Amino acid sequence: MAVSSDILATYRGPGRVVRRLLEMGQREDRALVFVMAFCVVAFVAQMPSLARKAHLEGVELNVLLGGALLGSVFILPLFFYTLALISYWAARMTGGQGTAYGARLALFWALLASAPLVLLNGLVAGFIGPGPALTIVGIAWVAVFVWFWLSGLRQVQRSAA
Repeated sequence: MAVSSDILATYRGPGRVVRRLLEMGQREDRALVFVMAFCVVAFVAQMPSLARKAHLEGVELNVLLGGALLGSVFILPLFFYTLALISYWAARMTGGQGTAYGARLALFWALLASAPLVLLNGLVAGFIGPGPALTIVGIAWVAVFVWFWLSGLRQVQRSAA
């Protein structure tokens, strides 16, 4: 299935998509592509907000974009790998039988599948700015991301048993 079709299918049943991805075999390159694609999307999502900030505050846009690029594309993946390892350890301590790869896949897929809401959040931040609309979209993104991640982690633990 194409990634876009898998993203749509995740909104209907995140566990099924993660199970299908696990059945495709352990491919670390696939997990890396998922997290890097999300990080690039997260960088792109920041652009409207950064352009707004540069315009309103008279700050140089290129400096803001450079900092966002460094944080989003180079540092954020390291954070997500660490978070996946912590979630793997937590699952193991609570009796889970999943693999570290499964924990990475569940987290990275949840991030990528929730990317459309990250883009929406970026547009709202850039065009509307701070306020209730941005808060609502941000909460919706976090809720969907957590739903996808926990469903994926649960599927990883089931698949290993």
